[in-house]
Amino acid sequence: MSQGETKEYETFTDWARSKGSIITYPIARVLHRWGVHPNTITLAGLGLAIGVSVLMAFGYTRLGGALLLLTSSVDALDGALARVGGQRSRFGAFLDSTLDRISEGVLMFGLLVALYPRDSALEVYLIFATLLGALMVSYTRARAEGLGYACKTGLLTRIERIILLGVCLLFDWIRPALILLAALSWFTALQRILYVYREARRNP
Repeated sequence: MSQGETKEYETFTDWARSKGSIITYPIARVLHRWGVHPNTITLAGLGLAIGVSVLMAFGYTRLGGALLLLTSSVDALDGALARVGGQRSRFGAFLDSTLDRISEGVLMFGLLVALYPRDSALEVYLIFATLLGALMVSYTRARAEGLGYACKTGLLTRIERIILLGVCLLFDWIRPALILLAALSWFTALQRILYVYREARRNP
């Protein structure tokens, strides 16, 4: 990239990780000197998600939203540590993606536990729709890449879902958050299906 040329990012996630590298890479260098393995950070991210989920389950949804926003940077830290230490591996990428799905499920379960005693039937249905939509967003990309199509396209990937959920919980906008998460997750899955359809027609 020549001097003065603006770098183009394929997704918001790519942009966020690039801009966030100002913070994550110095931390990653310190962790590498301490001998911390990237998979340890990945597991720590799951632990933080479980902690936030427990807080939400006990009704501290606003605090959970704040902590969710604060800890979301851990998602980028394991990748930064892997690159800094030259420890990138297929298993590490697999573990990261797998635990990301578990983390989202854990967070939604914590919210479900908090809402269920309130007889919030609509929110329960929306949580199910959100979880299934989020899984479809992940699955469509994984299946597409398995067939040889790069499929990062889509409006609402994981980092956007986490930010949206965290901000809305912070302001106690639980129902609007779930409506947006459910609708936009399914919209993103549809975007990816159409993308692969167009690519398959262009290059069978």
